[in-house]
Amino acid sequence: MARKSTTYDPFNAVAEPKRRLILETIARNKELSVNHIVQLLKWPQPMISKHLSVLKTVGLVNESRVGRLRLYRVNPKQLKLIHDWVTPFERSWNESFDRIDEMYKDFEIRKKQQ
Repeated sequence: MARKSTTYDPFNAVAEPKRRLILETIARNKELSVNHIVQLLKWPQPMISKHLSVLKTVGLVNESRVGRLRLYRVNPKQLKLIHDWVTPFERSWNESFDRIDEMYKDFEIRKKQQ
């Protein structure tokens, strides 16, 4: 079965590390213009615009206009789809981290006993 195009699937869209960084940057600042994102990330404006276009198409960011200025804001409803998918794995990850912590503690105890 063929995968959906990046421009239609939020999961494929966030698979791109630069898009994730753009999402994180917008989320930290609530709402940003393209020029502000360019200043913060120090990337070329065409690159930012291209990635924003994909994020907007899949619904991960919303665009509002104030005069000629376009402002971008993260769409939490669409991000929830990704969160809901990842959440069941969290228990498994936490259990793995707990086992690693226990192994580390055992290692430290043995190290001190030597």
